[in-house]
Amino acid sequence: MRQWTADAFASAPFRGNPACVVEPFEAWPDPAWMQALAAENNQAETAFLLRTPDPARFGLRWFTPLLEVPLCGHATLASGHVLLAELGLTADRLVFDTASGPLTVARRGDGYEMDFPAQPPVRTDVPDGLSEALGATPAEVWAGPYLVAVFDEEATVRGLRPDLAALNAVSSAATGGRGNVGVAAVAGKDAPYDVVDRFFAPGSGIPEDPATGSLHCILSPLFSTRLGRATVRFHQAYPGRGGDLQCEHRGDRVLIRGRAVTVVESRLRL
Repeated sequence: MRQWTADAFASAPFRGNPACVVEPFEAWPDPAWMQALAAENNQAETAFLLRTPDPARFGLRWFTPLLEVPLCGHATLASGHVLLAELGLTADRLVFDTASGPLTVARRGDGYEMDFPAQPPVRTDVPDGLSEALGATPAEVWAGPYLVAVFDEEATVRGLRPDLAALNAVSSAATGGRGNVGVAAVAGKDAPYDVVDRFFAPGSGIPEDPATGSLHCILSPLFSTRLGRATVRFHQAYPGRGGDLQCEHRGDRVLIRGRAVTVVESRLRL
């Protein structure tokens, strides 16, 4: 059985967000086995694919080293890339059946375009302890599946060194979900992107995620409204890597565009 590691939302190796993608199965393995392999891989997500009678349609599940998650953008992009670039599928568009409904990955130029559900956030008060956990006070806080703290300066977002245990507790109490927090700011006028962001996910067993598609299902409607245009360029500023996403907000959907690069092909002796 083969497995690939692909850097998603990256135009070169060792950038973006790595995801492991396992060769498609004919039937789902035991979830405990999938979780164990994801823990062994120790990447933000390991993606598992299920064949269907339609050669361009697959079941898709995502596991962090800690748990199964309901939505993951970068591992969906990596899955589409592996099927199209490594396994030679000739379809221009793939459909994935997931816990978040059908998701698509289509070829677009030298990259890919994904169709994901929009998750517009609601403005909320700054939760007690959030500023202390982040080490800076946000100008605004928005709540969706994750908390999003908006700052006035890009430099503040880049310089954050949060207390992850405290961040987990504050966010999970505020959202009733996993203790994950996105942070964002409008970029400076000379930047090659519109918004800079980061994503801390201690509630999913990931201290900081390098490039996060699901976060941008929240950020895209928020900053599309703020900037007055449907398409927004995001740079996720994970130290030492960084990922680039272009998002187009279309009502209840977000089109997320990016590239991917395969960096490892391996064989599982299982």
